[in-house]
Amino acid sequence: MSRPLAWIIVAVVLAGSSRAADAQIYSWRDAQGVLVVSDTPRTPAATALPVSNPATIRAARTASPVRTAGLAGIIAREAARHDIRPELVRAVILVESAFNPRARSPKGAMGLMQLMPATAADLNVANPYDPAQNVRGGVAYLRQLLDRYDGNEELALAAYNAGPEAVARHGNQVPPFRETRDYLERVRASTTVTDRRLSATVVNGQTIYKSYDVVNGRRIPTYSDVPPSRRSDDSAQ
Repeated sequence: MSRPLAWIIVAVVLAGSSRAADAQIYSWRDAQGVLVVSDTPRTPAATALPVSNPATIRAARTASPVRTAGLAGIIAREAARHDIRPELVRAVILVESAFNPRARSPKGAMGLMQLMPATAADLNVANPYDPAQNVRGGVAYLRQLLDRYDGNEELALAAYNAGPEAVARHGNQVPPFRETRDYLERVRASTTVTDRRLSATVVNGQTIYKSYDVVNGRRIPTYSDVPPSRRSDDSAQ
């Protein structure tokens, strides 16, 4: 199969069910609440269904694609309001919900940025399934975490996934949880994760800035005569 299938009326035939499974089918609900099955997990919320012969799964119609164009303005506005790179916000939304505003995790996290009920309440998000409210709350929470960790995006993302308490219990380092490590890798697949803390020194009258990129868990120093925020703006043009 090469495209998702919507389970409106699905006939599933598992030939030779006594054999060991040789493939997997993944299921989740799309933005309209329709159950989708696919041979590719297109959202972190997908549930794996081991099957022995996925080619025998059939459906009445294909699923509607997730629409993301309308989110661009919301993401740009909230990212600018909280001084966060828009590409980082987009990467978090992609990993958290695959841009599905109706996503809900087994733990109760809701919407595009998967806000927990207590977090949504703290951020005055009345309807976590409303894209504008959800992104507003999620970006504000991400800003709180970035401030907490002095701009270290890797620690902020780890706390977004596992909770600040888990990061604190592990000495303010990324917790050694497979879910959290995988989460960081998926975010890195969409954008560079950096440690935005920087220092500056003057050499022969020229200000040199030292900041860090985080690559495979290691802080790699970089030097430039342009502050990191301006370098990010220039690269986005």
